[in-house]
Amino acid sequence: MQLSLKTKIIEPDNNNVNNAVILLHGYGGDGEDISMLTLNWKRFLPNTVFLSPNGHEKCNINPNGFQWFDLSIDDPQYILEQSLKAEKVINLFIDEVKQKYNLDSSKICISGFSQGCMMSINIGLTSKENFACVVGFSGKIIDKKNLSERITSKPKIMLIHGDLDSIVPSNYLLDAKDFLIREKVDVDTKIINNCEHNIPIEASSLALEFIKKNINK
Repeated sequence: MQLSLKTKIIEPDNNNVNNAVILLHGYGGDGEDISMLTLNWKRFLPNTVFLSPNGHEKCNINPNGFQWFDLSIDDPQYILEQSLKAEKVINLFIDEVKQKYNLDSSKICISGFSQGCMMSINIGLTSKENFACVVGFSGKIIDKKNLSERITSKPKIMLIHGDLDSIVPSNYLLDAKDFLIREKVDVDTKIINNCEHNIPIEASSLALEFIKKNINK
């Protein structure tokens, strides 16, 4: 089955797929870039397929990369509208993955970095069914009022952020944590010391343990 987004796919060696991890890259990145996480994760998550799609739009500031929504216009309403369009694209992609591998949402982890983290949170909380879990690196909540009005699902969530992040400052993690607790969503958080806007080994390992705990239930 052809997927609607160009995707880096890493299937288990035995081709027996029981779970999926979908990885959403950041602004200006691509699926190949974020798929590097699977180098460490693959051997600890047998029977799991890893899918890292490219965003549906070329990035305005990096013609070699992609975006889930445009950030070149600093207008919260415009950004919200573009992110809602991206949700539809990603939800279609997830439906295709479910069909391709005969999985339901409870067997899928949604994870993302930066802009991909923002999308992962929105997708996870507005799904018709709970995903196994959501893991976000270095992101934030796009629009709390809008999201609060649309919550239909409450998967377990882990958010990880670097304390030295100057692109998306770490106070956004605390802001997201407060929002999720008030919405009665089960959330774990971790701020990584001496970490900028990236995913170090410590963050990758914490995420792996969280996924292992929740995806194989």
